[in-house]
Amino acid sequence: MGNPRTGSRTRDAAERLAAALGAEATVVEVAELGAGLLGFGDPIVAEAVAVVQRADVVIAASPTYKGTYTGLLKLFLDQFATATGLGGVVGIPLMLGAGPGHALAPEWALKPVLVELGAVCPAQGLYQLDSRYAEDDSLARWVDRWGHAVRASVRGR
Repeated sequence: MGNPRTGSRTRDAAERLAAALGAEATVVEVAELGAGLLGFGDPIVAEAVAVVQRADVVIAASPTYKGTYTGLLKLFLDQFATATGLGGVVGIPLMLGAGPGHALAPEWALKPVLVELGAVCPAQGLYQLDSRYAEDDSLARWVDRWGHAVRASVRGR
């Protein structure tokens, strides 16, 4: 989770997405990694990176800040090697925001970074309004449209 606060709506939305896909979720709260993110070689950060690299599916989740994902998530993603750091992992960009004006942020801001790190992103990113994500049908609609592609990509790994 790229939210600066632990236990956030962003985390809840990511866990809901994982459950809707039938996936068991292991959460990496990037906010808990602290100052170790500011350099390379921190053992706690290295273990968090290894956890993500062992996953079949990575839901990269962030609130929308200034039209893009958080700097905190950027610091974490910088820990992964270009082209191979997420090699073969199925990546799903998920972002929450205050209004529909940033609905394409997962596609144009977060998805290219996941692909650059080697992730396979078989689905459109998911953007949800942070005030309504738990009650609206955006998650169900996304899973109906993209769930099959995600599951097929995982089976193909």
